[in-house]
Amino acid sequence: MSDGGLRGYLIRNARWLAAGGLLTFLSCFGQTFFISVFAGEIRAEFDLSHGGWGGIYGIATALSAVVMIWSGVMTDWFRVRMLGPIVLLGLAVACLGMALNSWVILLPVVIFGLRLFGQGMSSHIALVAMARWFQATRGRALAIATLGFAFGEAVLPFGFVKAMARFDWRDLWIFCALVCVAGIPVLMWLLRRERTPQNLAKGESSTGMNDHHWTRGEAISHPLFWFIVPSILGPSAFMTATFFHQVHLAEVKGWEHLTFVSMFPVYTGLSILTAIATGVALDRWGTARMMPLFQLPIILGFLMFAFGNGVGALLLGFVLMAMTTGANTTLPSAFWAEFYGTAHIGSIKALATAVMVLGSAIGPVLTGVLIDVGIGMETQFLWFSLYFLMACLLVRVGISRAQTPPRARRRYT
Repeated sequence: MSDGGLRGYLIRNARWLAAGGLLTFLSCFGQTFFISVFAGEIRAEFDLSHGGWGGIYGIATALSAVVMIWSGVMTDWFRVRMLGPIVLLGLAVACLGMALNSWVILLPVVIFGLRLFGQGMSSHIALVAMARWFQATRGRALAIATLGFAFGEAVLPFGFVKAMARFDWRDLWIFCALVCVAGIPVLMWLLRRERTPQNLAKGESSTGMNDHHWTRGEAISHPLFWFIVPSILGPSAFMTATFFHQVHLAEVKGWEHLTFVSMFPVYTGLSILTAIATGVALDRWGTARMMPLFQLPIILGFLMFAFGNGVGALLLGFVLMAMTTGANTTLPSAFWAEFYGTAHIGSIKALATAVMVLGSAIGPVLTGVLIDVGIGMETQFLWFSLYFLMACLLVRVGISRAQTPPRARRRYT
């Protein structure tokens, strides 16, 4: 696509791409990289150990993953214009809960709301919409929509760490709630003329393997789904664990916390470039060639975190992790649509999102417990690298055994 063509594409599809970007940006308030900025304050407020805080976070996140299996299906039946505002309102209430709650017994409820409406539903709605609304340019649409997430990842941690020097951490959560509420009329304005969901326009649905519209039941009965699961669970589990324990990791390595979060803009900038490049590449070559390879950089990234101590090692680790993160924002969502079709993409991706959310529950709990029993993050980073190597091999075997789906015959932008 030429520069002129790209400009035309962005102009024609601006409102839908912007709606996706808005939802992915607001999902940041329920993402681990943001919540973990307040980890020190939360642990001090509620007198929690690393394992105790990780346990609460993990249980609440796991419950949100279970609910996502059913709530995510709603994207097959309701328009984003109807479902999006409800989700954003729920996210605003959860942010208020974090600001006002002073009882440890209610902390899991607050985390559950943040994870379900933020990490789970806000990002799920955006990515399903991109996968359904776009076929020939699905990769580019996904990459552009996830820029909202990347922008939040770049500015929110650093900005809020700085803001905590002047404002009470609870007041900052009130601000987050107000931002979510303000996003509702913006989303409705962007989608005042919304694309038709493809389950209401069967003629525009693209098929997957064997020229078939796969249901969720059929997808989970096929071996390919289970070969892919480790690669979906891994980034969420172990990158989440890294960000979740960022305060502890900075202390162990002798870094200032502000130095750690100052790497986020570099990390996010490279993630954006990788996401865009991946989107363009998968539109040309498909996901079958790319899925087995995109987690190789993070293997090296975790090795850098394991053995490096200087700020240069920290930077290189973030660079390598960003390469996998950027690809991860576009490839899996496109994979489900390409291999299983778009007629039931909402319900299939809801299950994949539940696996991802479950991974983000496992990571903090596992690493927190290991820290408490004396197994340091450096040792854990070595284990993470081995896990991702295994995941890459499983993806390669699974895709090679599956029938490559036909390229979409019906193309539109």
